[in-house]
Amino acid sequence: MSDYKAILEEEFEVLESIFPDELEKLSDTSVSIRIEPEEQSFSDPIALSLIINYPDTYPDVIPDISLEEIDGEGELQEGEEDVVLENLRSIAEESLGMAMTFTIASAAKEALALLIVERARKEKEADDKRAREYEEAEAARTRGTPLTKELFDKWRKSFTAEIKAKRDKEEEDRVKALISKEREEYRKRKERPTGRQLFENSTALATSDEGLYEEGVQEVDMRKYTREEREAERRREEEEEERRRSGLVRDGDSDNE
Repeated sequence: MSDYKAILEEEFEVLESIFPDELEKLSDTSVSIRIEPEEQSFSDPIALSLIINYPDTYPDVIPDISLEEIDGEGELQEGEEDVVLENLRSIAEESLGMAMTFTIASAAKEALALLIVERARKEKEADDKRAREYEEAEAARTRGTPLTKELFDKWRKSFTAEIKAKRDKEEEDRVKALISKEREEYRKRKERPTGRQLFENSTALATSDEGLYEEGVQEVDMRKYTREEREAERRREEEEEERRRSGLVRDGDSDNE
């Protein structure tokens, strides 16, 4: 037992000279050493307390090693503590029979440095994955859905309905802005048949032409005239009709001309 105490006293003396600010003696058989990597991470710094409890058979067996987080100086992520402790115990096994605390503390610093490197690697992988997913999503969005006849017909129907609704709304707003008289004139214009409607009704009109002529009036084949002659004939008939209405020409006079 005396040899055991002498070994610890001697080792504690060496540790106090190496870690004057980092070492804290918790009892005659345990110490705490502040451990941090040689190069800290600015974005994710970390420092831990390395706790070592020495059994009475030390250094023929490895001490009890544990890690404690220091408030405000970073935290261990899931699984990291087990990785570090496994590494430290492996290093301690190689130093059986001799003072090993300094070796364990040095290995702990290196383990924390590797932790920082591994965290940075995982963070980069996560960033790269997010970037790939974003690029793939953007590519899919800009690539769009392959156009088919059914999709085009559906789009055209929707687009046409949208445009019509927009124009109807604009026309409704314009009509609302009109005064009462203007709205009435607008309504009358809307009720007039369009050129298309007149064209579609031309067949019916042609079959009932005989009802439009006065008795004794002969049908004129307008195809015998040029455009200028037809226009002159139309003007002559209009002038004659106007004169007849004014009493300047009696019925039948035109036949003697």
